[in-house]
Amino acid sequence: MKSIFISAFGALIFFLCLAGPSFCGSSAFGNKIFDPGSLKPVDSVLKVKTGDKAPDFTLTSIDGKAVKLSSFTGKKNVMLTFIPAAWTPICSDQWPGYNIAENLFKHYDTILIGISVDSLSTLFAWTRDMGGLWFDVVSDFWPHGAVSNSFGVLRSNGTADRAIFLIDKKGIIQFIHVGDINIRPDLGMLVQEMKKLTF
Repeated sequence: MKSIFISAFGALIFFLCLAGPSFCGSSAFGNKIFDPGSLKPVDSVLKVKTGDKAPDFTLTSIDGKAVKLSSFTGKKNVMLTFIPAAWTPICSDQWPGYNIAENLFKHYDTILIGISVDSLSTLFAWTRDMGGLWFDVVSDFWPHGAVSNSFGVLRSNGTADRAIFLIDKKGIIQFIHVGDINIRPDLGMLVQEMKKLTF
């Protein structure tokens, strides 16, 4: 049974890795997507490193609840996914892609928190157009970009870089990826990093 389970995950990872940078098809949003064009790949300076305790925060989710990072200490691994902006092409592919991989996150005992500097109302409308997401989406709008800044991923224009932080159950940062803002992070890479925390 376990081998069937692992094979199914392997097939999913294979599909997602081959599917390219826009497998979710932001065309599903019709003409609502704003294309900012090619941007400076990275425009921030990290303030944390692997081995550091993750800066704690409490942000409000689109469901109106307070999401506190430290509340998961001792319970779950946490993957933070910072995105630049709602209603943009890569972001509108990246987060729906995690819906397809929900069972992978659960298998590796990892919860996901999506963070954007957009307002709650903007994030609410955008994610509803996606059809909803299984993970918490929180707003870092006010004080503007404070959480993004505490991790060192706030760009000079007030948006966040496209960044991933994997935090273990002790609250320690075990993996950081601040990639080219114009490219969706590779899911296969993220799965391999989650696997290191659980096996």
